[in-house]
Amino acid sequence: MSKEEALSADVVIIGAGVAGSLSALELVSSGLSVLVLDAGPRVTRGEIVENFRNAPATTRALTTPYPPKPWALAPFNDVDGTALDYLQVDGPDGDAYQTDYLRLVGGTTWHWAGCAWRHLPNDFRLQSLYGVGRDWPISYAELEPYYYRAELQMGVCGPDPSRGGVDLGSPRSQPYPMAEMPWTYTSKVFADAVSKYTDYRLIHEPEARNVQPYDGRPACGGNNNCMPICPIGAMYNGMESVLKAEKAGARVMENSVVYYIETDASNRNVVAVHFYDPNKKSYRVTGKAFILAAHNIESVKLLLMSKDDKNPNGLANSTDQVGRYMMEHAGTEVQFTTRDPVWMGQGPQHTAAIDSLRDGPWRGEMAASITRIDDTNQTTYATQKALSMGLVGKALDAEIRHGAAHRIEISSHHAVLPNPENRLTLADKKDVLGIPFPKVYYSIDEYTRKSARRTIAMYEDIFRGMGATDILYIPDANNPLKFAAQDHPMGGALMGNDPANSVCDRECRSHEQKNLYFASSAVFNNTGTGNPTLTVAALALRVADTIKSELLHQ
Repeated sequence: MSKEEALSADVVIIGAGVAGSLSALELVSSGLSVLVLDAGPRVTRGEIVENFRNAPATTRALTTPYPPKPWALAPFNDVDGTALDYLQVDGPDGDAYQTDYLRLVGGTTWHWAGCAWRHLPNDFRLQSLYGVGRDWPISYAELEPYYYRAELQMGVCGPDPSRGGVDLGSPRSQPYPMAEMPWTYTSKVFADAVSKYTDYRLIHEPEARNVQPYDGRPACGGNNNCMPICPIGAMYNGMESVLKAEKAGARVMENSVVYYIETDASNRNVVAVHFYDPNKKSYRVTGKAFILAAHNIESVKLLLMSKDDKNPNGLANSTDQVGRYMMEHAGTEVQFTTRDPVWMGQGPQHTAAIDSLRDGPWRGEMAASITRIDDTNQTTYATQKALSMGLVGKALDAEIRHGAAHRIEISSHHAVLPNPENRLTLADKKDVLGIPFPKVYYSIDEYTRKSARRTIAMYEDIFRGMGATDILYIPDANNPLKFAAQDHPMGGALMGNDPANSVCDRECRSHEQKNLYFASSAVFNNTGTGNPTLTVAALALRVADTIKSELLHQ
């Protein structure tokens, strides 16, 4: 691309993850020209799988198969063995926001688990019903058609009352595209224990994973490394929608790091975005409408970076709301050895969850939560433990076999209320392009801690029912209430009716720039309990419809 090449499109989208790619596909299919800019590189499934296979088992973190690019760093990246601490965290619970995400074409759904939960209707009216937190300016009923469209695009399987399945509490206009994923052996054993020894229920999780061939993708083959990569493509990721959007005529540019959003003289319209290539050559891209779909952390960071005489505090930030209300599910995790074998790791990593504490009248006093089996193979843990015991020969083999068969891990994520003091700012540290790292101050209040104490009591019931020994809490073995990030970051550019306490309106349009839209979890007014990805996808499709209505009917 020459420096003189003019770059322009009807719609310019920043970020080629699930939100950016789905909105691009919807818009280009309507006849609009679409240009998508992503900070990271384009990768293939084959190279990621090889990276994963060649990594030492003890270092197979979610980000391991995704080598960082100096111009598109992400959390837990390191370069030449040096940890960069890209996402700076601070505050009494800063570590609970040390979340994980990717910056590359296709986005973080390259290494997600496929969990595709809808919010509950009551999640949208938390303040009205329970007197805590904030209400969304839209209702579940308004978003429901978009939930279904997102499920069709992503290929979601799940239980459905119309097919004899359980009701997950989110009313549906249509059944899931596919029936639920069969439970693993571990899930069946766990379900038996939960039903016998607790008052909770275990249900099939809704997942963007094929139980049969769907949309050109194969059925799940039971590989147990959905995180960090599904080797056969049975699980949806944003790259699927990227490829469809390109086939329909969209242009997707990788290694294009947007660093500034430019407005017109009135400051009411965005006229262009500016991006660097890896050599720090700058380009200007004009358009009629702009979608900020670069993950909530990167989207907020870009708004704060877009300072000029008209926007001294950053774009869309005249009321100092950009970066506030950062949220993330507060996680409690535990491993233990069971009396009977459970054989973790025989199938996809997530198929079952306890959903009994997602809603109830107690939400005025404590947070809602969800608990799931983290169904990953335990051979590495069992081997490391056996070796630490000094065992050799047949005794070593027997201990590894026992550990692999009897070890189980469960985790819970608890809702967090929006707090204006939990905020993202720009750190002093910068990358090779001179772009600041993001920094988040974070604290978790008693509302969430009370819920976590209830979860620990539930764990105790499960321990008794399964004959638990060798109990290990994560991340702090000595503190069960030490929260871990669940990689579900939200907030920073909340949706609302009042510009004094929100950044965008009910259409996800900036209060201050009428052609700037947000398509990410940045707009969430509360966390709910389920993974946020499906709600992000639904909102992105809704944003696309709004833009189509405006640009095609001018």
